[in-house]
Amino acid sequence: MRAIALNLGLVLSAASFAGRADVIEEVTVTATLRQQSLIEAPVSITVLDEQRLRDAGRQHFEDVLAAVPNLNWAGGTSRPRYFQIRGIGELEQYEGAPNPSVGFLIDDIDFSGIGMPATLFDVQRVEVLRGPQGMRYGANALAGLVVMRGQDPGDEFGLETEVSVGEYDSESLGAVATGPMESLSSAWRVAVQRYRSDGFRRDAYLGRNDTNDRDELTSRMKWRWRPGESTTVDFTWLHADIDNGYDAWSIDNTRRSLANDPGKDAQRSNGFSVGAQTPTKKNTDLTVIAALADSDLEHSYDGDWGNPQSWLPYTYDYFYQSFRERRTRSLELRLASSEPRSAEALQWLVGAYALDLSEQLHEISAGEYAEPGFSTTTDDSLHSDYDATNLALFGQLEGQFGHAWSWSLGGRVEQRDADYSDSGEQGGEPRSSADSDHDRMWGGEATLSYALAPQRTVFASLSRSYKAAGFNLGGGALLQPSFDREELTSLEAGIKARSPKRRLYWDFDAFYMWRQDPQVKTGDQIQPTDPNSFVFFTVNADRGTSYGIESSVRWQATQTIEVGGSLALLRTALEGYDYRGSQVGSREQPHAPEYQLALNATWRHPLGWMARVDVVAIDDYYFDVSPNDQRADAYALTHLKAGYESDHWGVYLWGRNVFDEGYVVRGFYFGNEPP
Repeated sequence: MRAIALNLGLVLSAASFAGRADVIEEVTVTATLRQQSLIEAPVSITVLDEQRLRDAGRQHFEDVLAAVPNLNWAGGTSRPRYFQIRGIGELEQYEGAPNPSVGFLIDDIDFSGIGMPATLFDVQRVEVLRGPQGMRYGANALAGLVVMRGQDPGDEFGLETEVSVGEYDSESLGAVATGPMESLSSAWRVAVQRYRSDGFRRDAYLGRNDTNDRDELTSRMKWRWRPGESTTVDFTWLHADIDNGYDAWSIDNTRRSLANDPGKDAQRSNGFSVGAQTPTKKNTDLTVIAALADSDLEHSYDGDWGNPQSWLPYTYDYFYQSFRERRTRSLELRLASSEPRSAEALQWLVGAYALDLSEQLHEISAGEYAEPGFSTTTDDSLHSDYDATNLALFGQLEGQFGHAWSWSLGGRVEQRDADYSDSGEQGGEPRSSADSDHDRMWGGEATLSYALAPQRTVFASLSRSYKAAGFNLGGGALLQPSFDREELTSLEAGIKARSPKRRLYWDFDAFYMWRQDPQVKTGDQIQPTDPNSFVFFTVNADRGTSYGIESSVRWQATQTIEVGGSLALLRTALEGYDYRGSQVGSREQPHAPEYQLALNATWRHPLGWMARVDVVAIDDYYFDVSPNDQRADAYALTHLKAGYESDHWGVYLWGRNVFDEGYVVRGFYFGNEPP
């Protein structure tokens, strides 16, 4: 993939291109239960602030994924939806109930497993917490948590526009307006962007270059109300209309499609959240966060990856289509002690959380196979309904002893009640099933940190997280109807430091994670002549492990040059699960490369000129669990950017993957041709 574009930005408010600094600014972490300095936070976390997103990003979270150590994603959709952190995470969700391992929040709205609306326009920051976050977020954050926040309303009137044009008929237009409402003690902000591109694939059979196109509209409205001196209420409305084509599968593993029925990958989401923070009369602070989201998704593709001429003299024509509706409602209450009056005083926090999720799926697999003297058609369908309610209580204690030691101890208890049913037809035979599950889970975390010096902290943590049990209904008599919960224990130790002159920041952490009854999702092709006849199911393996190291650095080498990068080394193992009645031995987890390297250098001249280079290198990895032994090759990508910035406008020329390196993001191994 290669793209070159001209990007023009105009700002008519306070200067937003204020990235010319000779120090590494202090970063605050907001995704934890209490806001704290990045250096003091005893957790493995990457924070991408506005400047880093503007420098390294272009359009979507996909563009900055490589900046986060041990964060990966599996293709199969037009935008990343299925993430893995330290080798743990989902690879797809074609059928069955949602059960993500990596949580994904946009302005406190839950988009776990459906994060395609994660565009970068008018985004303030992205925080990625690596490792189990069961104490903070519960069953949907076994492997980690991604938190994205849009820009807050400003106290002064301002306007911003952004225009971009590029290869493959790529173009985008975005606008932002913000300002105060003094009569209501509030401020507002509105951001809208439309992005379109033909995509970089060609359908040779149809003679079209736009069958894998992107058409993405996102808008966000925010209103911040201050009814009292110390009280803040934030309202956010988010709308996303992602209407992308999907024509990515190729039998010969090229960027050339032969499909006669290109597919679609669309998501229309409306989300709303309100967050309030206020002090109470008893030296405590109350936080309330309520959110809801309604999402409609459509995913389809040419099931045979070809056309009528591809398979002559046979007729071999299949198509897959699914429609998914997801509704989420959540409420979180936190009561926390105010800032302590002395360093030795205990800090405490208690809270409650409720999540209601419902999802309906309608799946259609249609096709025709014919040879001389024989023909058959398929018209399989599946309709499933899933409803789950999660209720949780959590608490945390923090304290200090001496002048340098800090500790914290927290726990979470969660009850999940889930109901699942499906009905449909497979191979001309009706099928239906139903089941329910009631699961009580618990997790916790203990941390210990020591301040070696000002702006230098070492920490260690022991945490336990969990992932709820689930269902394998409707998949046939050979499958177990359900699978057990997964539990994960993690031991981490690390160091974070910033130099006295604030020109250098670096961190390093090592981790070892044990998985008990890890959930392994795989599939089986029922009919060799039907590429859509897959049954996906989840089983519990005996054990799994992930261990490695992660490090990142930012160095303001001179007043004009900043150098940065990250390194991740990872080893994983998954062993002891049943596939087709046989035990599968130990092997690496899929989409878990043993190394990831990201390097960048940015030059900014006092007169406004800038240039940046990013280099990303990723090791090879398995596409799927055993016995699928297909691997993606290692690859390296280079991105370039140059431009001019003033206080109120900027113009850039950038290129991604400038050496046109081919790389694979998803792969399958199955029968997809006439016998």
